Amino acid sequence: MRKIDKLVLNAFWGPFVLTFLIVIFIFLLRLVLFYFADLFGKDLGATVYVELFFYFSLITVPLAMPLSILLSSLMTFGKLGENFELTALKSAGISIFRIFRPIFVTTILISIFMFWFVNVALPWANLKGWSLLYDIKTTKTTLNIKEGIFYNDLPGYSIKVAKKFPDNKTLKSLIIYDHTGNDGNRHVTVADSAQMYTILDRKYLIFELFNGKDYIEDADRGPGNDLSELAVHSFKRSKIVMSLSGFDLQKTEENQFAHHQIMRNNNQLADDADSLSRNISNMKKGFSLASSVYYVYFRKPVGASLRSMNHNTKWIGPKIAEKTKNSKDYRPMEELAKQEVQNLIAFGQTNEVNLAERVTELKKTDLEWHHKFTNSLAVLVMFLIGAPLGAIIKKGGFGIPVVVAVSFFILMYILTQQGDKMAKEGKVLVEIGAWISNGILALIGAYFLNIALKDSRLFESDFYKILWDRIKSYWENRRNKISSKA
Repeated sequence: MRKIDKLVLNAFWGPFVLTFLIVIFIFLLRLVLFYFADLFGKDLGATVYVELFFYFSLITVPLAMPLSILLSSLMTFGKLGENFELTALKSAGISIFRIFRPIFVTTILISIFMFWFVNVALPWANLKGWSLLYDIKTTKTTLNIKEGIFYNDLPGYSIKVAKKFPDNKTLKSLIIYDHTGNDGNRHVTVADSAQMYTILDRKYLIFELFNGKDYIEDADRGPGNDLSELAVHSFKRSKIVMSLSGFDLQKTEENQFAHHQIMRNNNQLADDADSLSRNISNMKKGFSLASSVYYVYFRKPVGASLRSMNHNTKWIGPKIAEKTKNSKDYRPMEELAKQEVQNLIAFGQTNEVNLAERVTELKKTDLEWHHKFTNSLAVLVMFLIGAPLGAIIKKGGFGIPVVVAVSFFILMYILTQQGDKMAKEGKVLVEIGAWISNGILALIGAYFLNIALKDSRLFESDFYKILWDRIKSYWENRRNKISSKA
């Protein structure tokens, strides 16, 4: 490896790794803030959260990688330009393409890796991450009994406490409704005080009750007993054991989520698209056949209609005239015709909704198939913008490069979202909607590369000052010519 390659790569790897980790952290922080109420307060243990953050770290890689490439290439060549190393290399007769080559080759390798990642690793991470997040969201919060409010999160019990002491164990004036028998409020326990604690690694909750009564309605009722019989048991000390299994993380079958587009690879998406296309074609054919019952006479060929009437149609006119004169017979025929039309409209609207859902699902599948390629090529596009832009700006560090990189990343995100939206709505072809972001940004990158080849001073203040002075002098000369002619 030549010294120039070592110089450029050494300047690139540090900012790349640092910015990549920072971007991953920012996206994970966004996840935490967005799902804060669903994630915490459930006593699930650190292992569950580490697993969740690992999966979502992988999920954020397709977004983090282009931004990291853009920012690191911008900082690398901006720093080389700021330290006049870029100028020295150009003065030695080395072209800008030769200076870009080591990072360009690295970016190609990263782009190939990204295609494998979004096609193989990302669907797996999406399936694991989103299913785990769903399980966490549906897990009940930690046991939290409040004063004066019935607590119903324990399956089969409803508990009310008049006073809860600061140790979170001692309770005063306790009422417990036992609904485990699914027979209403037939079993009620009242206690003057109680101690609450867990056993067996928080698998069971114990209420140790003091000085209370147990009310059981119809407890020993037989066929001949009074329906209003009530049994009352007084106690000095008693225990109620409740299972806390409802607060554990319940794993959902991952197959329930496996058919979503983001959890499929390219081959699976292609198969899904073929199945949806056949389904849509069959629905259209089926609609045409099924709707024939609503207008069967109009579907018969003219020849077949005449043959069925034996070419004798003279009776039709008098028959219609006769029915028209008799309003009692004519009105039901009109109402029947209207009802048939309404049935046909309802049938068509139902099929239209079902067909639209299938078409939208097909477009989503096709978009996800194309995004397997667009996400990997976005790395190259961002390098095409960042490298020449850094050479033009000639500023390193986290100042101007961060502002510029974030601006282009936001532009990429907006173009991607708008392209997907227009494709799903049928305003543009799916191919155009999927590739519009990369296409526009590639043109911008080509423009910046052309400026960098010409050593333009586009982002220097004196460039605009000189341009403004030229514009001013042009208008002054023009004004003088006009005044001299007058």
